Parts: sequence; structure tokens; C-alpha cells
Amino acid sequence: MEQVLQFLSYILLVVAALIPIANPFSTAPMFLSLTQDFSKQERQKAVNLATLYMFLLLSVFLIFGVQLLAFFGIELTSLRIAGGLIIGYLGFRMLFPAPISMPGSTAQQTTANDIAFMPLAMPSMSGPGAISVVIAMAARINTAETLQDELYGYIVVIVGIAAAALICWIVLSAATKVVKFMGVNGILAMTKVMGFFLISIGVDMVVNTIRSFF
Repeated sequence: MEQVLQFLSYILLVVAALIPIANPFSTAPMFLSLTQDFSKQERQKAVNLATLYMFLLLSVFLIFGVQLLAFFGIELTSLRIAGGLIIGYLGFRMLFPAPISMPGSTAQQTTANDIAFMPLAMPSMSGPGAISVVIAMAARINTAETLQDELYGYIVVIVGIAAAALICWIVLSAATKVVKFMGVNGILAMTKVMGFFLISIGVDMVVNTIRSFF
């Protein structure tokens, strides 16, 4: 019983470290803005895919993160700047949306597959901050004295990542119910406001990363 409680406490520590960074509550308004024209089924599909991608991304970086960054010669600071640029670009698109295409138009429609990986999973819920956290956890696990302890550490963190992804799934799934209450004008207004804030967040990520060099 004591071992089970200890296992659960370790998982809660992982969740407590990831959820403030993934912050599904701040992702929810952006998700609503991006999926305003989606059907209920397509919106839920986006939620399912985004949280699945989040889990897979963080799990891969937990196991192979250090090796991947070293192989491609990428620094975590570069990852943060890239994430900031992506968020800023998305903000500009939301602040100055493209004209709505008329029925019968040949313009390409946005689908759940288009937004699930980017920007929902990356860089919103499993961006540079979350990736750096799991890589730091991996580095700590690698200092374990025995292979059994190392395996135990990876299992704990992977279960914690799964729990964090489940929390994100619950929050975003609940957000889909908000759409019918806000209406078209409400969603449009929120889209522009969120676009402005996303630009600010993106710029802040880039500026703070550059400042860290000095």
C-alpha cells in the first residue's frame, strides 16, 4: 500500500510540473477560435488527436530527447525561439483572418488534422517548456544506480504524462460545449483578442530567450 501511494505521489509531481506549462485553460480559447466552423464530431476529433500527439511528443522527448537534440545540433534556446515564432505567426493569422470563402469555393477547408499537431499539441500543450521539463526528468532518471530504478523512473514519468494529457483532454472537451453559447460574433471577437495575446506571448518567448544569452 505504501509503495502504491509513493508511486501515485511521484505521478502527481510529474502532473504538477507539466500542467502549469501545458496550461490547457489558456489553450481552450484558442482552440474554440480555431474550430469555430467545425462540426461537433470534427471538434472532438481535434481534441483527441491533439492530446494524443501531446502524449506521444513528450514521451518521445523523455526517452530520446537528449539524443535527438544532440543529433540535430539543436539547443533548447533555439527550440524556444522557434516556438515563439510559431505562436506569433498563429496570432497574426487570428488577428487578421483570411476572408471567409463562399459556399462552393475551391478554397481548402481547415480540418482537425490541420490544427491537432500544430498549434494545439505543438507548441501550445507540449511546447519547448514542457519538452525541457521532460528532458530534465530524463537526465535525472539516467543517474539512477540500477536499471530497475531507471525503468521505474521512466514508467512513473510516462504515466504522469498520460495523466496530464487526460486532464488536457477533459478541459478541451468541455470547451467544445462553449461554442453554442458564444455564437459567431462572440467567437470572432475572442479570436481577435486571442490573436493579439498570442502575438505578445510569441514575442515574449523570443525576447526572453535572447535575453538569456546576455
